[in-house]
Amino acid sequence: MITAQSPTNAEPANKVTNTVTQTGISLGSVIAVVISWDRNKSLLWAIIHGIFGWLYVIYYALTDFSKK
Repeated sequence: MITAQSPTNAEPANKVTNTVTQTGISLGSVIAVVISWDRNKSLLWAIIHGIFGWLYVIYYALTDFSKK
């Protein structure tokens, strides 16, 4: 007896989740590097802040007192 197998819907959802996660991480790193360069003008700090990514972006948002 031959049975037909239907494709599961879990596979496309997995691809979307992986893509969003990878994009979110790289986007956070890019934002952190740009903010760090604008604030410090130091390549070393920009690299360090890029590694921390979203953590530095959130820190910057909470501690940026130059806004009036």
